[in-house]
Amino acid sequence: MSEDKFNYEELGLMMGLEIHQQLDSKTKLFCRCPNSLTDKQPEGKLYRRLRPTQSELGEIDRAAYEESQRNLQFIYETYNHHTCLVEADEEPPAPLNQEAVDISIILASLMNMKVVDEFHTMRKQVIDGSNTSGFQRTGILATDGYVETEYGNVTIETLGLEEDAARRIGEDEGKIIFRLDRLGIPLAEITTSPDMHHPLQVREVAYQLGQILRSTRVKRGLGTIRQDLNISIREGARIEVKGVQDLDLMPTIVENEVERQLNLISIAEELNNRGAVVEEQIHDVTDLFENTQSKVVLSTLEEDNSHVLAIVLRGFDGLIGREVQPGRRLGTEFSEHGKKMGVSGLFHTDELPAYGITQSEVDSVKERLELGDTDAFILVSGGYEKAYNALQEVIKRAKQSLDGVPEETRRAMDNGNTEYLRPLPTASRMYVETDIPTEIINPERVARIASDLPELPIVKQERIQKEYDLSQDLAEQLVHENNADLFEDICKTLPNMDSTKVASDIAYTIKDLRRDNLDTSKLTRDVLIEIFKLVDDNVIAAANTEVVLKDACNDIAPQESVKKNNLEKLSDNVIEEGIKEIIEENKDMIIDRKMGAMGPLMGKAMAKFKGKADGKIVSSIIQKEIMNLTK
Repeated sequence: MSEDKFNYEELGLMMGLEIHQQLDSKTKLFCRCPNSLTDKQPEGKLYRRLRPTQSELGEIDRAAYEESQRNLQFIYETYNHHTCLVEADEEPPAPLNQEAVDISIILASLMNMKVVDEFHTMRKQVIDGSNTSGFQRTGILATDGYVETEYGNVTIETLGLEEDAARRIGEDEGKIIFRLDRLGIPLAEITTSPDMHHPLQVREVAYQLGQILRSTRVKRGLGTIRQDLNISIREGARIEVKGVQDLDLMPTIVENEVERQLNLISIAEELNNRGAVVEEQIHDVTDLFENTQSKVVLSTLEEDNSHVLAIVLRGFDGLIGREVQPGRRLGTEFSEHGKKMGVSGLFHTDELPAYGITQSEVDSVKERLELGDTDAFILVSGGYEKAYNALQEVIKRAKQSLDGVPEETRRAMDNGNTEYLRPLPTASRMYVETDIPTEIINPERVARIASDLPELPIVKQERIQKEYDLSQDLAEQLVHENNADLFEDICKTLPNMDSTKVASDIAYTIKDLRRDNLDTSKLTRDVLIEIFKLVDDNVIAAANTEVVLKDACNDIAPQESVKKNNLEKLSDNVIEEGIKEIIEENKDMIIDRKMGAMGPLMGKAMAKFKGKADGKIVSSIIQKEIMNLTK
């Protein structure tokens, strides 16, 4: 994004981040099951249906209500050792995991936050099936912090500690399958204030928070961290974008969301100028498609009790097909709401005739529904209940388009666009957890933890780069791959070893071996020290560590690898004799080029010794021989 597409200050752009990070404690948050996933076959199953409940004020959360309308059955796969009755919601939760609390206090201290005196566990209503109980246990551990960025300080509003959701495995007709091994894993939730105002700023803040998380005991790998982005403009609405994994894609997501909101505002203005009306009546027009040749319609009419249903949108003609995001139209948003009820899609007048639906069929529907020149209709075909519920959702979304931008939770897409997920949750989803006592957090505990904080990755990178005379790239790679501590351990164990060689093998050689599908987990600290000690003790040349590392991945001991590959270094006498032979064979070139002959002679020497001589020693001897011959 070299040049801003919009004037973000003028539009009143506001953004906030929510980051969910799994913590690397030994057990889960509210039971003593192991804090890990498993690939084993499940050993049991539970079946549930979930319904929304009223808050203490008698209100029902709109997101929970919409999920309940789908009337889904949830199947939960269980294990004898990775799950227990707590995950099954058949037993009260165990006391709060204190190890997870300590890790959270470290995070809070690194973000300059105030840790609460009392941790109150709350229930957050979630009935999408991701929790057997219909709620997630969560609480606020710290507030009022900040992180420093090149755009200025960004406020960290809250640090929450909560349980992770169940793993979604698959979906079948009317059923969703979850696995309970992930349910209950401790999760830190970091929430910033909406005080970011430029698309590039949110990427910088996400990077800074990632650096802080990487310095503590958090889980690594796919699915262990999830980032959500809140975006709004002055005339629009707050949109929560879920699943923003790629930091480099964040600015594009922001730009596309701003464009979407501006287009929705423009459409609302035009609809209101036309006096547009969304009619609530749902019409049965099945008889008009009795002889249809549309394969799409025919395939849906094969369902039991199938119908073609329609609604009327007065004044919407030409606007349903208007683009709101790159490649996505207002009709796409209508369709996403309808699809939540299980239909495959919908048809609207801005795109018809198409999909095998003829102009004659379109005209007959318009006549039946008494449409004027600026009016539009939307069709859905399939099982009656499913099609009816889908159009009810479309009616709600169409009414929202008269007002502009509805508050929503949306899912990030790989191309930088977003798609509808559910309504934005309200405060009605939260209520007190009665099964868990209040956790008192003493100031002495916070002070003790804050007095021994881990080194931030960027600080560690700068330190090892300077202390071990590494390039910036090598230092970055070691820190990024979480190998800086291993590197320092080896260098301290073998202080005479070339630190750049150690760093290069750890940062790149081992990564290359992993890409070749070798089991690099066998390259433990002790094995690496044994391999590098072969170089340090002058047994093998530094260039040959890759061969020994590769063999070690295949359970071949370093000493055995040296013998098998005949890697033992030549003696200094043998090297000197070999170089004298090369000098004798190339006297004319040396006399002619003098020190310019170094390159060719080094190439000949290294080829002759086949990696069994140290390059520095070879270079030193050749240089000495050239000087003797040309003085």
